[in-house]
Formats: sequence, structure tokens, C-alpha cells
Amino acid sequence: MSDFEFIKTERDGNLFIVTINRPERMNACHPPCNFEMQAAFDEFAADDDLWVAIVTGAGDRAFCAGNDLRFQAEGGKMERPEKGFGGLTARFDLNKPIIAAVNGVAMGGGFEIALACDLIIASDNARFALPEPKVGLLAAAGGVHRLPRSIPLKQAMGMMLTGRHVPAAEGLQLGFVNEVAPQSELMDAARRWAAMILECSPLSIRATKEAVYNGFNEPTLPEAIKAVYPGMEAMRNSEDFIEGPLAFSEKRAPNWKGR
Repeated sequence: MSDFEFIKTERDGNLFIVTINRPERMNACHPPCNFEMQAAFDEFAADDDLWVAIVTGAGDRAFCAGNDLRFQAEGGKMERPEKGFGGLTARFDLNKPIIAAVNGVAMGGGFEIALACDLIIASDNARFALPEPKVGLLAAAGGVHRLPRSIPLKQAMGMMLTGRHVPAAEGLQLGFVNEVAPQSELMDAARRWAAMILECSPLSIRATKEAVYNGFNEPTLPEAIKAVYPGMEAMRNSEDFIEGPLAFSEKRAPNWKGR
């Protein structure tokens, strides 16, 4: 595993945990952090033994406060990796599920990282916003596109055109948060969701994620249903395709191999 300066990674069986580790900057990401995030998620994508990831932030104040504007103001070289902010916002080829465990503020790019994940589990002190218009910018790392695809348009526009901060409870009500947990129990909650995913066939999970997201690219529902998804074929040709029904018939837990 690679050594990182601005993030931490942890393996726990088939689970991979990535922690943005810049609490002194409220886990804001500067280019070196973004490139480390990309490397970590490249590692997750390439390892057949890693099935689910959790991304979170160090400390209890911030998940990620977005782009490190101080670094930019100090004249730091502004680069962005191929896979986008946090190594995730332009990563469209990863069919393994990612859970955002949002432990505090998720502002701008930080919210965009969370929106690029498949589930958002939030602490009760989490706050979300796309405040870029307040500083003459816009949420160009996918926020202006992902948020309206996650919640009703008028609610998304209400957030984006004002830049207002949305607390975790409202995020749950709006529908972009899956669960709100006490701050001290956030990672337990995220791990519980990961464990539920890990009970399922990893190839079925990947096929499901691929079909959902790629199906949005089809113009009609019938075409989405008829479309060919490589992950579905991989699932059907796998050992796990036999193991699942066999384990069910034998009334035992399946022994997934991911192949």
C-alpha cells in the first residue's frame, strides 16, 4: 500500500477506508491531496479483494471544506487529477460502491465528493452546501449536475442559487442523505451499511451500480432495460452466480469469491 501525506487508508477485510487527513485546514483538498485521493481510489478499483469503500474526514469538524482556497491564494500550483476533485468527481468507470461518512461540514468540493459516492451517511452536526456563487464560482466538479439528479429540481435550485447551508436532518428529508447518526456513532453506522453491502454478491453489486448509472444514459426505460451491461454478463458467468442459489437452497450464508 502506498504511503500518503494528506490522507490515510485502511483495509478491513473487503472494506477500504480513505480518510482525508488535513484537519488543520478542515480537510480542504489542495492538488497534492487530490492526487493522493486519486491514487488511493485507483488502488481500490484495481484490487479484486476490495469490494466496498468508505471515505471520511479526520476529526469531528469537517468531512471536507472543499477546495483549499488558502493554498490557491498563496500561489500554490493548481492542478487537478484526471479523476477529478478528491479523485472521485470525474471517476465514471468505478462500479464498486463508495459510502461517504460525512463527519461535519461538506462544502463545495467536499459536498461534490459526497455526491459522487453512492450513499451518504451523515453525522448529526454535518452541514452541506454548494456556496461557490458567493465567491464568484460555480460547483463545476459535478455538483450542479449531480444534486439535481439526486433531489427534486426546485429543492436543488434552492440550495445552489442561494449557497445556503443545509443541516444533516434536512439532507435526509430532501433525500440526498441515507441516514443521520450521532457524531460518535458515524463510522459505526457507515460500517453497518458497508457490512450489509458485503453480505451481497460483489459482482451483483457492481452489476447493479453499472446498470443504474449507465441506464440513465439511455433515452427511454425500454432501451435502458434492453441495454447490454458488461457487469451483468460478468455476474452471469461467475462462480458466485452458482454459489448464491446453492447457498440459499442449503440454508447457509454464501461464500462469495467475487469471480
